[in-house]
Amino acid sequence: MSGRARDVAHYFTAHVGRYNDPRRRTIPINFANTGCGMFFSFDGVDGVGKSTQAGLFGDWLRDSGHDVVACRDPGSTRLGEVLRRIVVEGDGTPVCLRSEMLLYMAARAQLVDEIIGPALEAGKTVVSDRFLLANVVYQGHAGGLDPEVVWQVGEAATAGIRPVLTFVLDMKAELALARIARGHDRMERQGLEYLQRVRDGFLTEAKRRSEQIVVVDASGSVDEVQTDVRRAAERVLKQ
Repeated sequence: MSGRARDVAHYFTAHVGRYNDPRRRTIPINFANTGCGMFFSFDGVDGVGKSTQAGLFGDWLRDSGHDVVACRDPGSTRLGEVLRRIVVEGDGTPVCLRSEMLLYMAARAQLVDEIIGPALEAGKTVVSDRFLLANVVYQGHAGGLDPEVVWQVGEAATAGIRPVLTFVLDMKAELALARIARGHDRMERQGLEYLQRVRDGFLTEAKRRSEQIVVVDASGSVDEVQTDVRRAAERVLKQ
């Protein structure tokens, strides 16, 4: 076995195996817990307004004195944007479910390496439009892959970096679908039943990881939702 192969094997033994231990099945410690930076992410079914809320939240953090770095997953890097065109927008390339999951992971690994990791090390606050939880829900709960396996692959792709808090914006799937003004992307074109499984997946993961994932009712006005987001964030910001 080459030195590089041994390094990879050691990583999976030390990190992925540890994460799969049922006694330690919590989201791994990340930069946000070390005093070096803080990482938030927004997620939920398409149409709930997560991009709008992430932008407003970033503006609020800046007004509060934070040096904020905003990003989207997949995207925000050259590689990530190329992969986004395949897995999100759809360019006609056939992609099986496992490949789809791994393409998202590749984009996320690049995002962590280029943007999120350096920002957290510099003491900045990162706000991401989606992160690993989306992979777990869309390709796992809704798509049919084992969610725990997706979490494990994500451990390697992200080098263990996780948001200190993820906001899952929630509303009924049919209402979210009706709010999408643009054309539907690859995931949304799978229909209402699929999006309902997505919503159920987000709610399931929020129950399992209630300290790291907070569900926010997205059916109210933009200001009402943002108020709830900020209220939830304050318990982390004040620590």
